[in-house]
Amino acid sequence: MKEIKIGNKTISDSSSTFIIAEIGQNHNGSVEIAKQLIDVAHEAKVDAVKFVKRDIKSELTREMYDKPYDNPHSFGATYGKHREFLELNIGIHKELKEYSNQRGLVYFSSACDFKSVVEMESIDVPCYKIASRDLTNIPLITYIAKIGKPMILSTGMADGLDIDDAVNEIKKYNDNYILLHCTSEYPTEYEHVNLNRIRYLKEKYKCIVGSSDHTVGIMVPVAAVALGAKVIEKHITLHRYMKGTDHAGSLEADGIKRVVRDIRNLEMAMGSEDYNTRDYVASAKNKLARSLVSKTNIPMGTVLTEEMLELKSPGDGILWRNRDRIIGKKSKINIEGNVMLREEYFE
Repeated sequence: MKEIKIGNKTISDSSSTFIIAEIGQNHNGSVEIAKQLIDVAHEAKVDAVKFVKRDIKSELTREMYDKPYDNPHSFGATYGKHREFLELNIGIHKELKEYSNQRGLVYFSSACDFKSVVEMESIDVPCYKIASRDLTNIPLITYIAKIGKPMILSTGMADGLDIDDAVNEIKKYNDNYILLHCTSEYPTEYEHVNLNRIRYLKEKYKCIVGSSDHTVGIMVPVAAVALGAKVIEKHITLHRYMKGTDHAGSLEADGIKRVVRDIRNLEMAMGSEDYNTRDYVASAKNKLARSLVSKTNIPMGTVLTEEMLELKSPGDGILWRNRDRIIGKKSKINIEGNVMLREEYFE
């Protein structure tokens, strides 16, 4: 059974679900908001928090950087200035990593370019996230794979060949990867979620699979776990009405608490596959199930036939499937009708 260790957490098909609170850039460029979001994640008892690290000029053309960005969610006059405003320098990431680790949370990031990977390595993050948009960025994937740390890949914009290319490249250098089923629609409509892809990914790639969810609400992550997801990622915010494009589709504190609660309850509810009677249902079974009972009076010396039997509660007597233990035998006593039958009543 494949196991991947991220920080102090081990992820496998038999482990508890690794739950990630995706903070991304919902900190709106504020260290204080970032720490408040880490506190929200800690109180919800998730396993990890994830941020984003970008070197903006490494990933935008000059034209895209200078493109006017005038909308209610803009933090800058141009798209580049907007993105720069939301970036946290590596010193702040180091501070937030320490803040998270003190609260027992794994801290890591999507690293979107070579420079960002180098910077995140300088603070020794335990793993890397490949965002959906970078699944086809094979040079970046190769660069990170060579480091040897676990990689979590979102598939929200992928077709089958995109996933094949990324996985085949990673496997040249290490086998520590997790695939997240995802739909890159914000928010994602329920008819576009396609949760059955979780099973497809598990069967095809024989790896640990999870879900990065962008629906409004808390149902989809829980359903994903029921289908075999071992990693769940969900965006969080302080308030859904805050400025910024990701806030409206994120969960506030109560929402992420409910996700964690429901996933942990589901894990307990999944139980095992065997059907041996458990102690906790024995009393109900004894009280309510059916046992063999005399349908009529059975005088001593009468050979018992099936027609003389019926089933009634309680259920701690002879089962129907065991009726051959007494059928065809003579009664040693007079048995009244409507009496539970015992093997010792017959020769």
